[in-house]
Order: sequence, then C-alpha cells, then structure tokens
Amino acid sequence: MAVRDAASPLVGLVVLFLTWGVWADVEVNMEGRVEVYRGDTAQIACMFSSSEGIGGLIIQWYYVTRLGEKQKIIYQDSTGVYVEQGTVFTDRISMNDTGATKQVVLSISNVQVHDEVEFICFIDSIGEGDGEGRTKLKVFEIPENPTIEAVGTGISSNQNSLSKIGTCQVKNGFPKPNITWYRNNTPLRNVHDEVKVETSTTTESSHLFSVKSELSLKVVKEDKDVLFYCQITYFVPGGLKMTETDRINVTVFYPSTAVNVWVESPKGKIKEGDTIELHCRGNGNNPSEISISHEGSGKSWDTEMLVLENVTLINSGVYQCTSLDMETLHDISGNTTVFVNYLHPAEVKPEGTYEMAQGNELTATCNALSSLQTHTAWFKNGKEVSKNHTLMLKDATYDTAGAYVCVVTVPEIEGMETSGTLLVYVQGQPKIMEAENTEIEENFEKTVNLTCNARGFPAPKVIWTTSDGKVLHASQRETEEGVHSVVTVKVTSDITVFCNASNEHGTDAVTFNIKASKTTVTVHCLPNATQVKSTAKSSHESHEKDLTESVKAETALPPKKIKKEGSGVIIAVIIICILLLAILGSVLYFLYKKGKICGRSGKQDLTKEKSNKDNIVVEMKSDNTEEAVLLGVNGEKQPPSDQ
Repeated sequence: MAVRDAASPLVGLVVLFLTWGVWADVEVNMEGRVEVYRGDTAQIACMFSSSEGIGGLIIQWYYVTRLGEKQKIIYQDSTGVYVEQGTVFTDRISMNDTGATKQVVLSISNVQVHDEVEFICFIDSIGEGDGEGRTKLKVFEIPENPTIEAVGTGISSNQNSLSKIGTCQVKNGFPKPNITWYRNNTPLRNVHDEVKVETSTTTESSHLFSVKSELSLKVVKEDKDVLFYCQITYFVPGGLKMTETDRINVTVFYPSTAVNVWVESPKGKIKEGDTIELHCRGNGNNPSEISISHEGSGKSWDTEMLVLENVTLINSGVYQCTSLDMETLHDISGNTTVFVNYLHPAEVKPEGTYEMAQGNELTATCNALSSLQTHTAWFKNGKEVSKNHTLMLKDATYDTAGAYVCVVTVPEIEGMETSGTLLVYVQGQPKIMEAENTEIEENFEKTVNLTCNARGFPAPKVIWTTSDGKVLHASQRETEEGVHSVVTVKVTSDITVFCNASNEHGTDAVTFNIKASKTTVTVHCLPNATQVKSTAKSSHESHEKDLTESVKAETALPPKKIKKEGSGVIIAVIIICILLLAILGSVLYFLYKKGKICGRSGKQDLTKEKSNKDNIVVEMKSDNTEEAVLLGVNGEKQPPSDQ
C-alpha cells in the first residue's frame, strides 16, 4: 500500500493563549493543542510570570467534561502536590515544576481516545492575583491496513439499474478515517443514476472508528478493463497521511456485436490430407450458444472449435459461425472461406511397363492435375535423369532398361507431391557379365560356388553343364536386368563347367576351369642316427652344434587358384616353400634332441665325432618337378652319394 503525507491547515500553527484577569497581574501562557498517539504519554506545559516565588503560588489543573463543566484533577500549594481522587486521570497524572523558568508540566500516561478534552492551568498568587491558560489534547491512532473486495459474480452491461462493484473497509482509526473510491485514476463522487457511494462508520468499544464504503455503478462495456481501488486518508500528529488498497477488476457481461471465424491451423495454404482446426468467437462475453456450419455440405456442428481430419477438395467452401446471445436471444453471424489445394495422382504414358528393342527410342510423359503450379522430374536409381514432364530415351541398350520414377511436386507447399513409375525392358540376346574368376584351383573334396549374371529380355534361361555333359542343379532369381544364377560344385577331379544363357533372341556362355589339388606330408626316421658332438669354443660361451638326423619329407604345395602370372611370382613361391621346410627341419631337430621321435632317449654324448653317414636329411619333392634336394640340418646341400 502507498502512504503519503498531506498537509493539514493546522500544521505548524501554535496558538498561545494569554489569559488576563480583570485585575490580575499573573500572566499564563500555554499551547493551543498538544498532539499524541494513543498509548503514549502527553505532556502539557503551563508557563507563567509572577514576582512571587513558587512557594507563594497555588497551581491548579482542571479538565472540561463532555457537559462543559470544569473538573479539578491535581493542584499544588506551598505544602505539596495533591491528586484529586475518583477522576479518570487519578492514576495516570503527575505534575512537576521548574521555579527558575516559571513553568509547570502536567504529564498524562497511557493516553486514550476519551482523554481528548480541554485542560486548564490556573495560577493563583496571594499578592498579585490570578490567571489561567487552556490547551486541547488531541489523540491519534493509525488505522489498520484497508481491504477491498469485489463482487463475486459478473455484471451485465444490459442492466438499467446500478450494480454493486465492491466494498472497501478500514478499521480502528482515530480520528475517523476517510475513504475515496477511484475508477482507474479518477475519484468517484455520487452521481444520480450513475454512481453511488455509501459510507458507514462504526465506533468500536475502544472508541476507535471503523469505516466501510460500498460502490455501485451503472456498468458499461468499457468497465471490463477498468481497475477500481480505494484511497484512505487519516490524521496523524502534525499532518495527514494516505494509503491505497489493491486494484480490483469486475467481470462485465456484454453482448457480441460481431463474430469472427478463422482457420487456426495449418497456417498458410491448406493441402489435401491436412487436419484443419476452425475457431469461432464473438467480441462479447455474454453466455451464448455457438455453432459452425458448412454451406457446401449442409453440415452443422454445435461447437466453437471444429477439427476436420484428412481433408479433401470436398471440404472446401464457406464456413459460417453463428452466436446466439442467451440473455437477449439475438444472434449474429460471421463466415470464412476455406480452400483445400489438391494434387491428383501422376499419370505416366505409356503406363506400367514398356518393351523396346535395342537401338530404338522412347518418349514418355508424366502429368498431374493440381490447383497450384507444379514441378516434374524423372529419376532412375535415385539419380535425376530429366527435369521436365517428358522423358526421352534414345538408342536403347541394356543400360537403358530399369525403373523410371516420375515425381511431381508443388513448390509452394512443402510435402505436397505425387509420383508414378515406368518399367522399361530392352529386348535382346543374353549377355553374361564378365565373371570375377574363371580359372580356379581347389583342394579335393572341397566345394566351389560359381556365379553367372545374365542380362537380356525376355529373361534368359540359364543352364549349367559340365564337360562330360552332366546338367547341374542351380539356384537363380530374376533381376531388373536379367537372371542371377549360382551353382555349387564339389571338387573330385579337374573339371570344366559351362554357364549357358539363352532366350528367343540368342545365346551366350562362359566357361569355368576348376583344377583339383592335394597336399601330403611324409616324415621318415632313418635308423642308426648318430649323436652330435658339441665342444666349447671360448671361455664365455658354448655352442651345441652338428646334431644331425636323417628325415625324408615328401610334401606337395597347398592348392590355390591358378592365374596367369609372371616368373617373379613363381620364384617368390619357391622361396617361401624353402623357408617353410627350414622351419620344419628345426622343429624335427628339436623333437629329436628331446627324444620325442625315432626311438631316441636319454642324454647324448656330445664328445663323439660327427658322422657323415648318420646325418639327418630332409627330402623335398614337388608335384611339378622331378628334382629332389637333400638338405642337412644347417641347410647345406648333400651330394647324391650321401643319400
């Protein structure tokens, strides 16, 4: 709440009363009023002038009752200070004096509202006469924070009588607070048949005031946006203060003067398949019945929001919204036009599939009827091949065959498109695509998968045969280009397999040569193998050497696919084979030393001389050569006489 000070016309005004007796020489001066908050202590000063000392004076204090009578409450003479018993101030007053300044002060503790009376200071001098002064005591109490409450129901602007807007209340203030109503920032006063402010005041048991004010207006439509509040003003010592209540708004019912109907979604252009959301609303807020109707279909819906799903062209047309005011029974209407944009399915000419001979030409077209400008493009395997509705195919080959997709789009509306497909087949004799490998080498009893892809239209018939006239069973499937066929062959000997593809336009064939190979390893232990002598050659290390044993190994190279290659590859293969044989010899030597082969056991005498007749040898043979090479343990070539 806002609080501000307001100047009082009495602020700062100090009235000094000088009371003169007809024949008195004593002057008495007092303030016109003393202001104090309820519950505080009031101090009322009485200043006087007299040539006599304080002991020669009689000082008496009175207050004026509600009936105008003077009531003594305390006095002082040369013997002391005496409080009158039985008054409302008896237990709360005291008096002190200062002889030097010729002043006495009356103190009243715990001041209450009923203490707001006039006080009289009477000075009686034995030798100089008497005099008196008067002061009014003013008591103040700040009221509680004010409250405001609006009416709980709406107010119709059609009523001819005044309608209650709300109530403001402020409690326990003194003097009585004042309440002023405001409409926005304009204060409201009573105006006949337009504004009525009724204020009532309640005096509490504490003698404080509570004030309540009710505001009634003839409500108009514009009051729907108005903020009402109350301003409370109240007195405080030395001035005037103000505080304000919260703002309130009242619900004003008023009839519609116009009705609006619109498409809430989708925003922008509408296409077939969309979901339309229509809204209808009047500019009034009186209770009313709203309905939406479609002039094209004659349908009507009792709702202010209509949802149409998966719309088509038939949902286009004028939609009318009608609002019936339940208070006045008057209706009002508004309408809007909805247009659903369409894109018919694409029509491809020629339709479906088209067969053409190699070298021929084809002109295909694609069109789709639409309410908006369209864009057409042709695609094959996801790649664009034409940018308009016409597709031109010239000098047809097998690469020309395939599926051509026509896509028609509406650039103005995202996602609005249609498509059609044309399958093109190019007639001609089969053509077998080049195989990855037709010369194959494989081990005995293994199987080989052979693949044959034959292009052509009509789809070629694929038959697998062997060189001895046997027909093989194969699995195959048709593709866009022709036939994909696979046959599995078990290798039992060298064999030649033929893939034969044929249709009404001719034939084509491919030959696969399969060579069978085998691998054998023979290890011979020669009798009477000698021991190998080992001697120490230096003081830091010793070597075991010249162990020999005779091993005859007959081996064939592993099977592999045969291809026409240069002599360099053959040399590399021979070197690899020699290295493998050397490793084999080392393994056999190790096993012999450990006594694992040829009946050898126990430790060998390393001091015996080397025997040339008992050396261990390795015999290497190949299926492709008649030459036999004998190698010693250290890889040295042995003369034929030593075998």
